[in-house]
Amino acid sequence: MTREEMIKAYTEMAAAHKYLVGFEYQNRLYYTIYAGMIRDDMLKGDRAAASKGGMMKVRVRVSAKLKAMIVNSDKAIMLGAASLLDTNDKYNKGERFERLVTELVAGQTWAKDNVPFNVAGDIQLNGEEVQVKFDGAELTNEKTLRRMMAMA
Repeated sequence: MTREEMIKAYTEMAAAHKYLVGFEYQNRLYYTIYAGMIRDDMLKGDRAAASKGGMMKVRVRVSAKLKAMIVNSDKAIMLGAASLLDTNDKYNKGERFERLVTELVAGQTWAKDNVPFNVAGDIQLNGEEVQVKFDGAELTNEKTLRRMMAMA
């Protein structure tokens, strides 16, 4: 599948059509919200390692230039110091970011889950399902999309 085919399939299957994208910039933690798909220039096609099948995947990548542009506009919301993500626990940076957003922004209790993107978003925000992605997160991969399309 091409990057474009993957984004189209993901969008068609997604339960949430609002995205909260987080990133670090100048030692601070920011997020911005997109109604509809994440900006196209943030979605980068990539390949998994050959040992993992070598299939295509799409990652959320926020370039330094784009971070500066978002922060200098009225679209960025500062969550706090980037050090908020520096904890010694079993979670990765994306999961820690999702926990912070769930607790600080949505006012909900966070619990790690494995709910697929076609069933629900990561959080409820103002009554809407929202997917939470941190810079570098995998949006989807070809293997997952093919499996979901075969089940449909």
